[in-house]
Amino acid sequence: MNKDIAAILVGEKELDELVTKVAGEIDADFQKTGGRLLLVAILKGSVVFMGDLMKKIQSPVEIDFMKVSSYGAGTSSSGNINIHLDLQRKDIGDCNVIVVEDIVDSGRTLAYLTEYLKLKGARSVRTCTLLDKPSRREVDFTPDYVGREIPDEFVVGYGLDYDEKYRALPYVGILKPEVYRKS
Repeated sequence: MNKDIAAILVGEKELDELVTKVAGEIDADFQKTGGRLLLVAILKGSVVFMGDLMKKIQSPVEIDFMKVSSYGAGTSSSGNINIHLDLQRKDIGDCNVIVVEDIVDSGRTLAYLTEYLKLKGARSVRTCTLLDKPSRREVDFTPDYVGREIPDEFVVGYGLDYDEKYRALPYVGILKPEVYRKS
């Protein structure tokens, strides 16, 4: 698999530092506001990030999951948001929700989910992403918590995949274009 990686963009040490930074920002905000804190991971890509994040957050935290897709075949977004697994909570009105995502490109998914969860009655909704590609933004959306901005490269590892491969890499790497262009 490593032969398919052009370069390591975010190494293991930096990933740990980014997760620590984001957890600290979340703690600082929620120690002021109080209430129940619910992290909602967007399956599958954000699971690794959320697993590390929840271990570093000092505030009491609950977790849940949603499965949402906006990608068609390959590497481009279809523009349509499809919810495949929704929250099944009767107590959402008591929860301060943080939607945890691995990467934000167009911004469509998190913009949609923010409004969707507000309509479901969440006490508050914020968003958190490990990686942000603002150069790819198609809607007016800015995540509340960002690990770091990255250039417009196709990245894999640390939960991010291409065709269900590369998720287990312990770093975020740039996938060689010939790997995803041959499909």
